[in-house]
Amino acid sequence: MRETIDEFGALDTDVYGVNGGSAESHARFIDELMLPFDLLVDEGLGVAEAYGATKSEGRRIDRTVVIVGKDGKILFRQKGAPPPDRLLRVLASADDA
Repeated sequence: MRETIDEFGALDTDVYGVNGGSAESHARFIDELMLPFDLLVDEGLGVAEAYGATKSEGRRIDRTVVIVGKDGKILFRQKGAPPPDRLLRVLASADDA
């Protein structure tokens, strides 16, 4: 994502990571990896659960990429880390992205 963040911005897209860690741990992780996007705190994993991004035991996040259109509809959802070029293609072809 780091290498393609400008391409996401060119498609009027905001990129966020969501994780159950604390704001302090997020700040350290962003600094350590020099991430060009924010990490949002998902205390209690409510957001992860809503998007089907928790592991089977439900207490940990299972890395999942979700693209939500401006109308709130899910345009893309996949477990793991799909390549950024695939995500860019989805966004470029979306009517409301």
